[in-house]
Amino acid sequence: MSAVAPAAVFFAVAGLVPLVVRDAFFLDGLVLILIWGSSAAAWNVAGGYAGQVSLGHSAFFGLGAYAAALLGTRWGLSPWLGLVVGAVVATIVGLVIGYLSNRLRGPYFVLATIAFSQVLLIVGSRWRGFTSGSEGIPVPFRPGFWTLGIADKRVWVWIVLALAVVVYLVELYLDRSRRGYQLAAVREDEDAALSLGVPARWLKVAAICVSAALTAACGALWAQYVGFVDPLYVFSVDLSVRFALAAIIGGLGGALGPFLGAVLITTLETYLRATFGGIGAGFVGIYLIIYGSALILVVRFVPQGLTGWIAARFVRRTA
Repeated sequence: MSAVAPAAVFFAVAGLVPLVVRDAFFLDGLVLILIWGSSAAAWNVAGGYAGQVSLGHSAFFGLGAYAAALLGTRWGLSPWLGLVVGAVVATIVGLVIGYLSNRLRGPYFVLATIAFSQVLLIVGSRWRGFTSGSEGIPVPFRPGFWTLGIADKRVWVWIVLALAVVVYLVELYLDRSRRGYQLAAVREDEDAALSLGVPARWLKVAAICVSAALTAACGALWAQYVGFVDPLYVFSVDLSVRFALAAIIGGLGGALGPFLGAVLITTLETYLRATFGGIGAGFVGIYLIIYGSALILVVRFVPQGLTGWIAARFVRRTA
């Protein structure tokens, strides 16, 4: 229970904040923290637990966003159905990618995932008849819970919090189950795991599929919350880097780490936008420099991530 207690406190605080806070800006930040934390945690299923480091996870995020947006705008269907469709499509795509790139390791797998996300970016930007091309898709506001036309940000906090808890429970299962231990063995030494009879290749494909489905669900909710889907954003490498960065800073292979990393990154980005947003395109370079510096510092001085660093300090103080 001791390992679950910090997560229970984190999610309980997130769920209680809308009851006492009415500030729209603060609630908007909380919604984004939970969305990006859930996306980073979904990335962590493949990148942290299975060791399949991907910089193309924006492909699954974009598939979920487009599924929800297109089903709503073109056929008037519920975005909840779009979420399910996006998760199914992302799972199938993840199965194909996982199977085709199963024997790729290290930088070769990373390059394969980047290439796939960029292919989807080109398709989304050029297929004007279906995706409206680079102009993007504005998501119409249709009031109601079934259509996710919700103006109250407090309700959005609870909706996204439910998704965050689901993703956390998946990670918690990997922390404590036999499959999770097998994935850890594959991550540390795949050849040794294969020699012990661990179905390494099947487990890696399954991890990518689960990660893809959860990432697509995050993309579907994000599209409905923001109200606009832009292919240059949802399929960008920058978005994939955001997922990986939050997981690495928070702690790879840990259930709560990606959410803590998302808190740090989203808070930092919000502050930088408020401080340097007026300088236009130069802001992009500034926050990328700061992101890179933060990653270097974490890898150099806190390689176990925030969760590992906090746990080590707690154990030392208790001792």
